[in-house]
Amino acid sequence: MRSGVQSALAAALCCLVVIAPSAVAQPTPTPLPANAHARPYGQGWECSWGYSEESGACTAVAVPENAQLGPSGTRWECARLYRREGDRCTLVAVPANAYVDDSRYSRGWRCQRGHREADDACVAVQVPANAFATEDTDRRGWACERGFRLSADACEAVRVPANGFLTASGDRWSCERGFLAKDDQCASVVIPANAYLNSAGSGWTCERSFRATTTACVPVLPPANGHVDYSGNTWTCNPGYRRRDEACVGT
Repeated sequence: MRSGVQSALAAALCCLVVIAPSAVAQPTPTPLPANAHARPYGQGWECSWGYSEESGACTAVAVPENAQLGPSGTRWECARLYRREGDRCTLVAVPANAYVDDSRYSRGWRCQRGHREADDACVAVQVPANAFATEDTDRRGWACERGFRLSADACEAVRVPANGFLTASGDRWSCERGFLAKDDQCASVVIPANAYLNSAGSGWTCERSFRATTTACVPVLPPANGHVDYSGNTWTCNPGYRRRDEACVGT
């Protein structure tokens, strides 16, 4: 009996060995084009260093004179002091009073401080009174001193009124707390009775149990079975009552 069972198991294993290879279809490997290799992660392939993919093939990157392969290895970039023009690299012509700047792809150079760009040259910046030269050589090349502001091509003084001060920018003013800008002056904030200066310092807020009108704080007068609500400037009905017009009626 035991030998019969062993014979049956052996026959089954034999069938598995014979059937398994033919039952499971093996994937057909994708052929790699010349100058390519399998991707290190995932499936597919990618071109080797110095080659780029074109129509399913890997063609050599043609590196022109004064250029080298970029970090990806699939394209080229111009060497320092050269910039790309079509399929070649031309020497950057740095004008007087300028220096090479690789970040400026359009020109390849930037004007020195105290100069600004004018066509393909760097011209001296004419700094007006109460101004100083800046590194913003693409535009005007100067800025107004603190306490002055730009007016056409000059710097005019910022006139700070009484109870005012220069802001952080230095070219405008703001009023001190408790004052409000009005007609180029700082006017006192008029606080009505039952009010206080707000957090901004340029207006007022009514005390609790009062509500604001245009110029005053008037009392909030809840009707019978009502009370001043959480905001403090209006009323609501007590529990068990609901509002009807200006009264609280039982529900």
